[in-house]
Amino acid sequence: MRSFVSEFLGTLFLVATVVGSGIMADNLSMGNHAVALLANAISTGAILYVLIIIFSELSGAHFNPVVSLIMFIMKKISLSDFLAYVFFQIIGGVLGAFLAHFMFEMSIIQLSTNVRTGSSQYLSEVIAAFGLVLTILLGLKYKRESVATLVALYITAAYWFTSSTSFANPAVTIARTFTDTFSGIQNSDTVPFIMAQILGGLMAYLVFRYLSQSKSV
Repeated sequence: MRSFVSEFLGTLFLVATVVGSGIMADNLSMGNHAVALLANAISTGAILYVLIIIFSELSGAHFNPVVSLIMFIMKKISLSDFLAYVFFQIIGGVLGAFLAHFMFEMSIIQLSTNVRTGSSQYLSEVIAAFGLVLTILLGLKYKRESVATLVALYITAAYWFTSSTSFANPAVTIARTFTDTFSGIQNSDTVPFIMAQILGGLMAYLVFRYLSQSKSV
């Protein structure tokens, strides 16, 4: 149960940071979207580093259904644990968005009207999830002690090199459907984003399998 609570808390704090820093950045940037995105990206990368460090030994610090899916495929977690991880990640994420709203004295329950649609954004989510999962898998295999740093830096960068600003996480995507703020996504775009994220994660797993094959003598 401690691993499930860890996934709940980790995803809650991750989404609270994404949404809360987005609100704060939007309030203080005076309409400068570049400054707002920079603040949002740095805050997200920073909290990811902290969360991975403190929760990795308890749950593996997935905070992401795609990561949990890959770990299930690799037989690192059981089917029942996978389903529980996804449940607690989604609930934690949604409550994280509500928590951010409460801290900034906004309506707690919202529905986003922020349009994030089109083939370029969906491809961006494939790339974002592909890079994230590949970073995690190769990091765990070759540089385990640096995984927190690698993931934090990758997400910070991916905020900027993807047109979707790198959601790369179905639980976070669902949670951001419930915030009509800087970081939100309208409901009709949620399913295509999640499908793209799953595709990107599976592609990363296949590439990891190929790269990890032993050389024949």
